[in-house]
Amino acid sequence: MDLKFNKNEDHNKMLVSALKKRLAKVKLGGGKSRIEKHHAKGKMTARERIAYLLDSDEKSIEIGALVGEGMYEEHGGCPSGGVIIKIGHVSGKQCIVVANDATVKAGAWFPITGKKNLRAQEIAIENKLPIIYLVDSAGVYLPLQDEIFPDKEHFGRIFRNNAVMSSMGITQISAVMGSCVAGGAYLPIMSDEALIVDKTGSIFLAGSYLVKAAIGESIDNETLGGATTHCEISGVTDYKAKDDKDALDKIKNIVGKIGDFETAGYNRQKAQKPKLDPNELFGTLPKLRHEQYDMREIISRLVDDSDFEEYKKDYGKTILTGYARIDGWAVGIVANQRKVVKNAKGEMQFGGVIYSDSADKATRFIANCNQKKIPLVFLQDVTGFMVGSKSEHGGIIKDGAKMVNAVSNSVVPKFTVVIGNSYGAGNYAMCGKAYDPRLIVAWPSAELAVMSGNSAAKVLLQIEKASLKKKGEEITPEKEKELFNKIKNRYDDQVSPYYAAARLWTDAVIEPTDTRKWISLGIEAANHAPIEKAFNLGVLQV
Repeated sequence: MDLKFNKNEDHNKMLVSALKKRLAKVKLGGGKSRIEKHHAKGKMTARERIAYLLDSDEKSIEIGALVGEGMYEEHGGCPSGGVIIKIGHVSGKQCIVVANDATVKAGAWFPITGKKNLRAQEIAIENKLPIIYLVDSAGVYLPLQDEIFPDKEHFGRIFRNNAVMSSMGITQISAVMGSCVAGGAYLPIMSDEALIVDKTGSIFLAGSYLVKAAIGESIDNETLGGATTHCEISGVTDYKAKDDKDALDKIKNIVGKIGDFETAGYNRQKAQKPKLDPNELFGTLPKLRHEQYDMREIISRLVDDSDFEEYKKDYGKTILTGYARIDGWAVGIVANQRKVVKNAKGEMQFGGVIYSDSADKATRFIANCNQKKIPLVFLQDVTGFMVGSKSEHGGIIKDGAKMVNAVSNSVVPKFTVVIGNSYGAGNYAMCGKAYDPRLIVAWPSAELAVMSGNSAAKVLLQIEKASLKKKGEEITPEKEKELFNKIKNRYDDQVSPYYAAARLWTDAVIEPTDTRKWISLGIEAANHAPIEKAFNLGVLQV
């Protein structure tokens, strides 16, 4: 290994170390003292409940662990959005599990909590995946009610999705393991089966205090909506559990009896490890964003047996396309090539930029994968489409539109990994969040923005200078440098993978060596949902 490799390795491992520190912090939820209070009530935390429920917590993936980071600080923060979501196996069946974290504002729903719950339901709907809700929530966080209550993508959409999933035959199971109040009370009752934990679980549209204020009736919460009431009198719930573990054991028994599903039929063989060591990813990915590297070196450390069969290898060289396997699953890979290359005319092409020939190649390859029913994996390190008169005269907009069209209309499942840059229209063409990847994750080295911090700061600096000059202010070189650094620092915060993850623009920031697990579990989930429509590009300019 050379010195450059070692420097890259040190840098990328430091990024992973920083990621682990962030994850360790959010896993404490509302903090150690609140966890202790939770345990004192005889209750397990949301993470403990999920770990007990899953066959293997290590073989699961967590959606949105970093959601809410840096948001709502004036309200005390909202670690993980106050809800934990994992995809894993329960009694041998792959499921998605959603658990309110009652150590965070008693499990109250912030705006980002609603968005995260809707993402879980979206995953369940797309993949026809059974969904399990572990309910322990005080309902909507009232100080922010206007941002979560009335709109199409707000709180009420969750119950609409409950009804839609029921009509689709997607299994939904709820366990009420704490509070379940007001509108949130509909969630478990709109599930197929509902459990409630005795003495700690409660369901009601209005608690005892509000009942007293509204109609003058004096009643305690247990009599109003506890386990005995709903299992013996109202019939609202189907099972009574003596404690958290008993409820979770009952769920395991129910899930274990679900019949087999019709599969989509994605091709899978016995998995093989990459021939090249995946740990070498840390040294292969450059420390500096502008440095060149061969994306094939990344791919060969992600795919089975390091075997990558390239499609149109010598054409459209700034995008790599080809077939491989990941954990046994057949995949089609579309990846940005970060090396400066020569085209057939001997012209130099910048790495990470999409040219007309690259877009044309990617469009054809995406169509091929749809015809063959092969899931697509996008590896992003893209600065955008090529600009300038030569590209415009050559029809770059038309060729880029063809690629975006193919990505948009693809019917096979798509998975996106943001490795490095993800800028502008390049984000769209390489299947950014707006293009419905089944899962989208980022490495700690990722950046997502309209353009790089450096480029954006230069543009914004010119605007700021013009504004100040109009006011009669003199711009000295020192003042200009100060303005530039201030703008760049602000912009750099926004392009961080953590800024994106906090807002659920990506499903997670992951360690590079976990990429295979995420894609494998994602394709396994997608295999629950047979393709129901044909691939059709619609009106396409050729």
